[in-house]
Amino acid sequence: MKLPMSWRAWEGTSGTVGTSSLRAVLVLVALVGLWAPPVVSRQPNFIVILADDVGWGDLGANWAETTETPHLDELAAEGTRFVDFHSAASTCSPSRASLLTGRLGVRNGVTHNFAVTSVGGLPLNETTLAEVLRAAGYSTGAIGKWHLGHHGHHHPSFRGFDYYFGIPYSHDMGCTDTPGYNLPPCPPCPRHGSPARIPRKDCYTEVALPLFENVTIVQQPVNLSSLAARYAEAAARFIRRASGRPFFLYLALAHMHVPLGVSPPPPPNSGRGIYGASLSEMDALVGRIKRVADSHGKGHTLLWFTGDNGPWAQKCELAGRLGPFVGAWQRQRGGSSAKQTTWEGGHRVPALAYWPGRIPAKRTSHALLSTLDIFPTLVALAGAALPPNRRFDGLDVSPVLFGWSDVGHKVLLHPNSGAAGKDGEIETLRLAQYKAFYTTGGAMACDGSVGPAQHHQPPLVFNLARDIQEQEPLDVASREYQAVLPAISRAYAQALQDIATDNVSVADYSKDPAATPCCNAQHVACRCHQPGTHAAVPERHTGRRATQLCLQANNRSGCSCPRPGLCAGGEGPRLRSPCCGTGGGLVGDLGSTRRVPLVQSRTVTPAARPLLYLVAHGRRQGFCRALQLRKSQGLD
Repeated sequence: MKLPMSWRAWEGTSGTVGTSSLRAVLVLVALVGLWAPPVVSRQPNFIVILADDVGWGDLGANWAETTETPHLDELAAEGTRFVDFHSAASTCSPSRASLLTGRLGVRNGVTHNFAVTSVGGLPLNETTLAEVLRAAGYSTGAIGKWHLGHHGHHHPSFRGFDYYFGIPYSHDMGCTDTPGYNLPPCPPCPRHGSPARIPRKDCYTEVALPLFENVTIVQQPVNLSSLAARYAEAAARFIRRASGRPFFLYLALAHMHVPLGVSPPPPPNSGRGIYGASLSEMDALVGRIKRVADSHGKGHTLLWFTGDNGPWAQKCELAGRLGPFVGAWQRQRGGSSAKQTTWEGGHRVPALAYWPGRIPAKRTSHALLSTLDIFPTLVALAGAALPPNRRFDGLDVSPVLFGWSDVGHKVLLHPNSGAAGKDGEIETLRLAQYKAFYTTGGAMACDGSVGPAQHHQPPLVFNLARDIQEQEPLDVASREYQAVLPAISRAYAQALQDIATDNVSVADYSKDPAATPCCNAQHVACRCHQPGTHAAVPERHTGRRATQLCLQANNRSGCSCPRPGLCAGGEGPRLRSPCCGTGGGLVGDLGSTRRVPLVQSRTVTPAARPLLYLVAHGRRQGFCRALQLRKSQGLD
């Protein structure tokens, strides 16, 4: 830290401190105090709110045309706004995996999205932020979208979270009775007696969207119209119940991903229509969480708001605002420059940090930061240590948070995220104000065009300091290009070498219909309840339906899983897992084989109950078989 003057300037000529020198020393002490780190008498609470598909221009604090975010704008005014902040990837699963591990997908193994039928998820040898903080004494909760694997031990209940309430993947990956607004529109879930429907492209029509509380499905299909209110209530309840312990709340919102569930629909001529109404709903939800956090102990909680990637351009009027980051070079050639791409609109996201008495208010930071930084920063603030034997792409940016510095990354890597190029590979990087593209194109725009995938060698280089729209790359013959290219090439080679020599993980992307969450396979679309009735509310769940224990027992009367469903096995919480009664659930680690009594389903009559076991097989991590065995066989 630089002091305003050297100590020698304060020394008396005789080597002793005179009256004037004493006065000067006192002034210096006062000045140093202004720069000194704030003393945190106890571990702070952390709330990370992650919006989905939100645009940089969707905050009024960023973009004057946006008027639907008064609570977020208030958060910006009372905290610090980061204007050069980036998601670690431009699509769902990789971005979330990087936030929770501090590592890019090429290191943590998550390079593209997981499916409804995915057997795997975020590799189990990767350590999550929740696991580190829980070991440091924190109460940990995840509310909202997970999308890092729901089968077996990939479920959030086994990844460091004491409490989970939410949807295990994107809320467009299952049908509902309240389909909301999407382009193209998707039909509601089928019902008994309804005519067969022709499957629609990009619509999940056969299995309803599940809502989990811990490992139990409490509603299937989800009511999207009330989802925001349920998330807000669950978050408030978690904060209130954490009294006496520091807490970490990871709140991954459904907003602003399609389908947009707005109830009641906005009136005609209401500004941005459906999208604006949904943006207002998200803003109100964030405002409520801020009020709850302040009432719990203002000054003890860091609230960090950001997004997982930019807007989904092909959804047209149901997509967010890019602000100035339009990727003009790509637009001129067709295709999107937003979500799934490595143009600024795909990964530059809004970011706000609020911590009264710690983080300066009314401040705008231009530091180059990323969601990768959340992991190491919160670990440091909690007084914990980073997991050993691996490298991290994120930085501890607490000096930037506290206003002591405005320096972030020198180099920031942007992985391919579903557009051109192999998923997860690094073919775009930022070096100071320069941005180099080795691959472009491949994402669909609102008009249906898909820009041609192009490889660039030498790379396209933009100077973002004067071309934030990414409109005109530097002329390769120019003096500026020739001066910066060697530095870009060195930074790129060093980054790839660092990754190649790291301990990297590989995610299991295999699929099996048995991994599909289904709470009652006797009902069409896996409904938990008869059409027209209400699903169990989490806090009033009576256990009348064994949604957690959906098993097949030789197709005997009362068993509710002739098709993939949900089962839970084991004698302790670490052995419970959502899976299928006919073929799957995880117990144990890779290479282990052990027999575990399975909790009996309450829907099966005592006379018909077999003794059920799970055997974990090492051939496929995260997959197991349910074996039906009788007590008469002496295996109990």
